[in-house]
Amino acid sequence: MTVETEHLRTQDATDGGADAPAAEAAPGSEAFIAPVPAEEDLPALFPGDTGTLEAPVRQVLARLLRQRHLSAAEQPRLWRTLLVHQATVESRLHDLFVDLVVDHDRGLAYKRQVREAEVDVPVLLRDEPYTRLETVLLVHLRAVFQREHGVGEQQVRVDAEELEQTVLSFLPPGETNVAARQREIQAAVARLVRERVLAEETPGRYRVLPVIEVILSVDRLAELARWLREDAARGGDDGASAGEPADPDPDAATDLTDDPTDDPTDDPTDDPTDEEGDL
Repeated sequence: MTVETEHLRTQDATDGGADAPAAEAAPGSEAFIAPVPAEEDLPALFPGDTGTLEAPVRQVLARLLRQRHLSAAEQPRLWRTLLVHQATVESRLHDLFVDLVVDHDRGLAYKRQVREAEVDVPVLLRDEPYTRLETVLLVHLRAVFQREHGVGEQQVRVDAEELEQTVLSFLPPGETNVAARQREIQAAVARLVRERVLAEETPGRYRVLPVIEVILSVDRLAELARWLREDAARGGDDGASAGEPADPDPDAATDLTDDPTDDPTDDPTDDPTDEEGDL
């Protein structure tokens, strides 16, 4: 009888009876629930740390701010973390007047500067128009990507020689300083690799990444291709910045300062076993 009475008292306390004392369940018992730490209980990641996000979420946020985009294929661990904590990451970016775009179909996530708001918006992301040579490369890459995908190719690849010959074909007939133009082409290709439009698989061999579809829509591709043909017919200024017509997409092209020394294949936050498969 005594055992039964004690059991009933414990049950009453567990059910939250008004007159029952609070039951203290020992760790390991069925009634024990491990406490969940509040945000302020998270361990500091560095001296003086007052942040409220866990380390993996901070890594996603930092990568989004530093890079043009995140790719589900190239950065699978960061991508999974982003999807789980998308609302939190989006809220942090909104605090900076920056919007987050998550393209599930292409497996890409990128940011855009908020430009329409009821308050004065300081512009955090900068516009960097592509040069004429870079625009020629983008138009060619987008056309190749569209063509290859149209026949069922999942991975689109180009060679450095193909890219060089494509750009050189747009030079005026009287161009004599070909060596200088070749150096400019190499610099333009390097920028597209740095911005993860291209991924260099082997020396002189590149894979075209899906972000090219975001940078250049089909309509914009046709517009820029027409502009380049007309400009070539006029013997255009191939060394100058292309300005407004050459900015494929102001939203896609805006970004924070990119670090030229950042190796696009080096992501210390990803598991080394996560091999290339990017945005």
